[in-house]
Amino acid sequence: MELPKFVLADNTDFPEDIFIIHLDYPRFILNLKDDEVEIIEEPEDLDENELNAEMEGLIVLANEFYDREVERYEKQ
Repeated sequence: MELPKFVLADNTDFPEDIFIIHLDYPRFILNLKDDEVEIIEEPEDLDENELNAEMEGLIVLANEFYDREVERYEKQ
């Protein structure tokens, strides 16, 4: 099965939060409410500086994904 790079998630236990889950390596969850990141899979092949640079880029892409999804939803 081919999975998307990002998926949106919510949970009634956290009604104010919107989560973006990154399913590619390195896997993480981004909470858009406070920009908190929970890394699910620690990358072993990246040092701290490389990881920070990679995460910065992925967080930008995650936010662009969210904006695109909201725009598509509003057009329906």
